Amino acid sequence: MYARLTKIQIDVDKFDETSDLFKKSVVPAFKAQKGYRGIFFMADRKKGECLCISLWDTEEDLVANEESLSYQEQLIKFLDLFTESPIREGYEVVFQDRIFSPD
Repeated sequence: MYARLTKIQIDVDKFDETSDLFKKSVVPAFKAQKGYRGIFFMADRKKGECLCISLWDTEEDLVANEESLSYQEQLIKFLDLFTESPIREGYEVVFQDRIFSPD
């Protein structure tokens, strides 16, 4: 499994708007992509720091998500909410342990 981490910095007053847009736009768009395995959106509301981790079956699926421009199309929707340029990194998931049920 592979993961893409995107770190964003937003205006703290726009947190709810950012979270709603993420749920209504990013999640459905990524769910439609081959190899999608899940997504996490984590935040420090007081600082406006957010981390998004999307999970993909293979590195090829992760890359295909970017090459299809789906990733970029979603980022564009957030441009007015960012206070800094987003940072994107990719990782291989070497180990995982879950004790919760995903929604």
